[in-house]
Amino acid sequence: MAHEIPEKVTNVIVTGKSGAGKQPRIDVLVEKYELEQLSTGDIFRTYLGNFDNYDYDGDLSRFWNEKEDDFIPDKEIAKELGTEDSSVILGMKAKFFVEQGLFVPDRITNALFESFFGKKGYKGQVLDGYPRTLDQSKYLLNLIEEKNTDVDFILWVDSPDDLIIQRTIKRRICPECGKVFHLEYKPPDEGKCTECSTEVIQRSDDTEEKIRSRLNEFKVKTLPAIDYLRESGIPVAKVPGHLEEFTEENVRRSVLDAIEKME
Repeated sequence: MAHEIPEKVTNVIVTGKSGAGKQPRIDVLVEKYELEQLSTGDIFRTYLGNFDNYDYDGDLSRFWNEKEDDFIPDKEIAKELGTEDSSVILGMKAKFFVEQGLFVPDRITNALFESFFGKKGYKGQVLDGYPRTLDQSKYLLNLIEEKNTDVDFILWVDSPDDLIIQRTIKRRICPECGKVFHLEYKPPDEGKCTECSTEVIQRSDDTEEKIRSRLNEFKVKTLPAIDYLRESGIPVAKVPGHLEEFTEENVRRSVLDAIEKME
């Protein structure tokens, strides 16, 4: 039985393997339903930037209680930092893990996400990169119930691993403005950004080894999160990440077709 999508969409989740081609599909949803893109990558950069701009140069390990395997109370952190600004405190917590090359725990990611989502009124968003784990999915469902909001559907951008690897190792980005290129499908201008003329680079994590690691993480962590949301009643529309003819109109049509047919 197909789900009827309201003309006014509250929130949408976009998920898929790293390199599946989520951004062009997100662009379709943003335009079609007049939504904003809420990316966990942007959220982390914002909060890490808030902390970095605060210019604290002390040892962050002083805020960690090894016996409790958690941070010391926020009141103590605020006193030590000299600020009660929650964005600085959250940024410090994220920085603590990033500095050690560790994954940021779900409880910190959830807090960062909720803070940003709340600033948007818990609506009008395309959730990009969240939820990525089962615990994050559970947290999101509790949050939308508590805040009397909704997630209308999940758009799953699906693409075979081999195609993702072939496409991603040819991806290039502009270090200045962030514009993304592809050596085959959307080439830069003689190695330079078409927007600001800066020489494009390959991301350090766009190697085959690291791509395969991300693909495995999606299988182990994110698939259970999607299944949980689907079983909780959120419909899923699966759209192909690979198109024989990659044009804006074909991308748009494939997204809208998938939404119409989802169950």
